[in-house]
Amino acid sequence: MTKSVLTRIEGKVQGVWYRNWTVENAKELGLNGWVRNRTDGSVEALFSGDAEIVDKMLKRCEDGPELARVTAVLVEISDAPTGVGLHKFPTV
Repeated sequence: MTKSVLTRIEGKVQGVWYRNWTVENAKELGLNGWVRNRTDGSVEALFSGDAEIVDKMLKRCEDGPELARVTAVLVEISDAPTGVGLHKFPTV
């Protein structure tokens, strides 16, 4: 079963390599979507793939890279992305 979620990760998640870490982990898991910084200091990501694998990625996002300090992972169901792979987008 395929699952797509729009995720906002809050806390100390910018300037700690969070986007690149997200791309590496999502590619390792075979997910599609994108990740970007937001001007409010959060990181936003769209993950799409097998439901169990998406849940696994969301669990990983609770910790993030070593220097990150995640305070919240907010998730909402979303439409699937049109592309294949996970891409890093500019800040919005």
